[in-house]
Amino acid sequence: MLQRAIREVLELRLGRYPAVGLVGPRQTGKTTLARSLSDVYYDMEQEEDRLRLDLDWNRVFERQELVVLDEAQSWPPLFARLRGTIDQDRKRNGRVLLLGSVSPALIREISESLAGRMSVVELTPFLLSEVDDDSRGRLWLCGGYPDGGVLDESQFPQWQLDYLRLLAQRDFPEWGMPARPRVIERMMYMLAAVHGQIWNASQIGQSLGLSHNTINNYLGYFEGAFLARRLLPYQANIRKRWVKRPKFYWRDSGLLHALLRVERAEELLRKPWVGASWEGFVIDQVIGALASDDRRVDPFYFRTSDGYELDLVLCGARERWAIEIKLTSSPGPEDMWRLNKAADLIEADKRILVSHVDAASDNGSQVSCDLPYLLNLLQKDGHLL
Repeated sequence: MLQRAIREVLELRLGRYPAVGLVGPRQTGKTTLARSLSDVYYDMEQEEDRLRLDLDWNRVFERQELVVLDEAQSWPPLFARLRGTIDQDRKRNGRVLLLGSVSPALIREISESLAGRMSVVELTPFLLSEVDDDSRGRLWLCGGYPDGGVLDESQFPQWQLDYLRLLAQRDFPEWGMPARPRVIERMMYMLAAVHGQIWNASQIGQSLGLSHNTINNYLGYFEGAFLARRLLPYQANIRKRWVKRPKFYWRDSGLLHALLRVERAEELLRKPWVGASWEGFVIDQVIGALASDDRRVDPFYFRTSDGYELDLVLCGARERWAIEIKLTSSPGPEDMWRLNKAADLIEADKRILVSHVDAASDNGSQVSCDLPYLLNLLQKDGHLL
């Protein structure tokens, strides 16, 4: 089993809370990770496991072992019952690990029943630091789902298409999304076409014959399933006008490429939207790396009406980092000049130009580097954030 970066954070939270929720999209390895921590396992989607847990409840929770409850949202009565059991011995931590594919029902049950008793940790698809050198070369094309091709390229893109079809036909309706599966699938393809763009719900709605309010409601389900991200704009107190709407991204590059009918790396590099794909990939890797290191950093983007832009702004307690992402192996002086001009507007402490350069240039406050160097920099100097 490949070592997951979030494991240390997960174990730390189990030492601090009676219950921990390990959430994330289906098929990211939640069950594999959880079962490496405990053999006491129940799948709440299976009727026999529900019955077994119900009959053995007191005995199971009197033991000292961690209890893993998979797909917890499938059995709503579980949460209130857990609250009563936890409250009988509130000082005993690390008792329950709940796994769930995030849905509105799961979040509601956690907030209503286990508030103050539970911490939530997200498991993403594979990060760059979690795969070997051979797999790293496939991660951008195939995405990070363990079965999606990053470990075996023959699975891509059919695995992604089957995965999305199952979400549209089964999971989203079960989670309460009020749309027919065919409409959900059409929306998936339309969202792929606007990856990396300023979010415009009316544009999507016109194509589907739906209102912008309905589209925003539907997008909430995509975000809740960890498929999509709306990156908020950084609110700068400057004289220039700045864009105030969020940008939209698919969180996993493999799902994006499957929807856009790309099967090989050489095809990807010929696409006019390849820069937006690379931008989204870098952003998700950075945000995922920060989360796996338990960093509380807020991500934004920044754009002015006259064209100055930062693809990613990281705001921590101490510093503000401005990051520009370029799909090139030879960024020029003009790229760094524009980065500095935009970074000056938000008074950024560190300015980072991410590209495919062979050798990094780093003078402390100004950096030109590739993605692995940036991820190492976050690990080394990220405490400054």
